[in-house]
Amino acid sequence: MVLMYVRFPLSLRNVEDLLFESGIDTCHETVRLWWNRFGPMFAGEVRRKRVSRMRGFRHWRWHLDEMYVKLNGQMVYLSRAVDQEGEVLESFVTEARDKQAALTFMKKALKRHGSPEAITTDGLRSYGAAMNELRNREKQEIGRWGNNSVENSHLPFRRRERAMLRFRQLKTLQKFASVHANIHNHFSLERHLIDRQTYKQRRSAALAEWQVFVS
Repeated sequence: MVLMYVRFPLSLRNVEDLLFESGIDTCHETVRLWWNRFGPMFAGEVRRKRVSRMRGFRHWRWHLDEMYVKLNGQMVYLSRAVDQEGEVLESFVTEARDKQAALTFMKKALKRHGSPEAITTDGLRSYGAAMNELRNREKQEIGRWGNNSVENSHLPFRRRERAMLRFRQLKTLQKFASVHANIHNHFSLERHLIDRQTYKQRRSAALAEWQVFVS
């Protein structure tokens, strides 16, 4: 039920009804309890395996950007680091859009994933100020069209946001954004770039690996 709720744009009650059709009688509050308790654990396993595999990758390129999320009528910022494959590496929620927020976000991403070859940002000056303090300003690339991949990477999260009727707490938003990004990455198989047979093999492998995570 964790996979159904986090991966697909379904509400808690949608998941309850789908489980009932499969012969599993449970309450939507049980679905909420399970994703809150086990979602971060499963997402952490996915992230740890990917980090260990990608740390030795020398030509890693990051794209940094923010998106607006409405929280109880107030706009907050969801900062995201996305790699050249379009996978979200790190999500970080802040109420401000300044140097301190950018510095905290980048320190977290660099500590967890290592240092990339280049970091593409928009023209927001807080990124430049944060990178000056981190002494990696020479890796920054700024371009009008350079962040197209990160601009489109927010679409799966937007679909989930609509299904959940928005968020009410900053902590819940941060938690769900991190869990959703890692689980979505695990099942992001680039089906538009490969043939059907290859896609089916990769999908089966991803699902089998997921079963190992949850067992």
